[in-house]
Amino acid sequence: MSDSNNISDNYLALIDSIVETTLKGNIRSKEQVYQMLVREITKGTGEVFERSLFQRIETTKAQLETKVKATRILRALQTIEGEWKRWQQEHQTDQAIASSIEQISLANNNDYLSVFFQVVDPNNTPNLTREELSKLAQALLNKDLSQEIQELGQGIRDGLDSFAKLEPDLIGWIYQQNQSVLGFGTEKRSPWSWWSKKIDSPLVQQLFKNLNQQSSIIDFVRVTNQVELRAWIQLMIVLRYLQQGLVNWFDQQPYDAQFGKKLSYSTFLTFAVIWGQLSQGFSYGKKQLSEVCFLRMLQILRQFARRDDFPLYGGIFASFSGDYLQETLSYFDDPLKEVERSQEKAKILTLLGYSERTLGQYQKSKSFHEEALSIAREASDSITEIANLNHLSRLEVYQKNYNEAISCSQRALILARQFGNRLGEANALVNLGYSQVFKERQLETMDEGIYEQAISYLEQGLQLAQRLEDSQSQALAYNSLGIAYVVLAKPVAAITALEKGTTIALVSGDLYLQGLNFTYLAEAYYSLSNQEKTLSYGCIGMYLLSQINSQEWRQAAGLITIIKGKMPSDQFQNLLEKQRSNIIKFIGVDGYNSLQKLLEKYN
Repeated sequence: MSDSNNISDNYLALIDSIVETTLKGNIRSKEQVYQMLVREITKGTGEVFERSLFQRIETTKAQLETKVKATRILRALQTIEGEWKRWQQEHQTDQAIASSIEQISLANNNDYLSVFFQVVDPNNTPNLTREELSKLAQALLNKDLSQEIQELGQGIRDGLDSFAKLEPDLIGWIYQQNQSVLGFGTEKRSPWSWWSKKIDSPLVQQLFKNLNQQSSIIDFVRVTNQVELRAWIQLMIVLRYLQQGLVNWFDQQPYDAQFGKKLSYSTFLTFAVIWGQLSQGFSYGKKQLSEVCFLRMLQILRQFARRDDFPLYGGIFASFSGDYLQETLSYFDDPLKEVERSQEKAKILTLLGYSERTLGQYQKSKSFHEEALSIAREASDSITEIANLNHLSRLEVYQKNYNEAISCSQRALILARQFGNRLGEANALVNLGYSQVFKERQLETMDEGIYEQAISYLEQGLQLAQRLEDSQSQALAYNSLGIAYVVLAKPVAAITALEKGTTIALVSGDLYLQGLNFTYLAEAYYSLSNQEKTLSYGCIGMYLLSQINSQEWRQAAGLITIIKGKMPSDQFQNLLEKQRSNIIKFIGVDGYNSLQKLLEKYN
């Protein structure tokens, strides 16, 4: 107690001394106050100083009305308070860096890299800033540590320097290419070539060139296996900040078909795959680097899964080409088996499940959703549980298991209302109505009351999605309503719903829902004997669905083939050419030119 009182007395004296010096006009800047605090405050006694400062401020405030000099004294004390906060911030940074150095240096030779990547895990709160990471690198270089840790420090510094050069051109590729659709899946759309010209690290350049050409990252690692550790760390730092910079930029953009959050989603997945494939490459000789890359992949997936806007109900198809999407999704299957059951894992499995359903991989999709459902229940994560019941309902419809589909949607609806999950409720209502329509169609004894009830569920789901202003659910609701009307031989009502669904799907950038809407518009117009619009919409739907490798492109191709079979070849070509301008508005000249090949592939 005596020691504490002495420290408090000393700090009170220090505060009074600074105030007195200020009143005499001998304090020229706030920096002078800060340096006095740096010299006089002892580490570990910050709370004592803060209490002493608070005491003086409160005493002075009480004297404001009776003591003339009190106002000037208070201003001086407030200056001290401001610089004290600065001292605290600097001290906390120093402590964080010192703690990081201690953790890294105490790790054994096989673990220090893993410890470093745990220290800089973006899921940590707070996380080291770039400035703090730079200070950490410099501290590692200044310490008398092992050669490997010195290389770590050099690699961090080189990586930060490289990214600083690349940062001004981070999104230049978007404006340079002026593409209507952006992403990572093709040379035409990808940023890798653009970035490779902006960076001077041979290793980073080569990786970017490989990514641009969609060459094997695993082979790239094996060929460059002898590169020094410093260069690999540089590469890893560049990748970390590239991903972070892109996600931050995309998140700030308007929510439309070209930019926005869906490009953030594909950024997370793309970089997770890169780290995963680097891990595979290193597994043939550099176990430590392999483990670090695998750890980084899991950190990215966890970071993605913890987002409030995680896409539980679809919408990652805006910026992936078909082959690239399929490769990306299939990659996570084996790595996720090594991850413990958690809410984050359940969410990623949900994403994989509905994506595989889109690609026509129904059994794989079902296994993902069932595992996600099990984990969500264990974790009492009702939102993810409801989402997976909704996805299973949709999946059962595709497999013609209509009773199971109705059961899943009913369970989802009960839970959604129980937990107040309005988005889950909207999707459950849509799925329930959708399932009932298909069940009655199969029975071929469509009861008018059941029909009205099914349409009522679909319309309730649509209205709720509209109130929630959730474009993904609105697009799905209009799509489901339109398909239901097609099934029920009500083409005019179907066209009205599908045209609204198409407009929303185009804004949201979801290629899958766009393709489905166009395909069923073609079906509706076919039933009205409108060959021109059947052909136009069928071609657009066929192309869009083929771009993400959805097997449903064959439905549109089959419809076009029927039209083609009813007329001479030259008449069909004339009809197609007549619709050219309408078609290229949605899929471009390249898309139009690929239509014939798709029809040949179908046949």
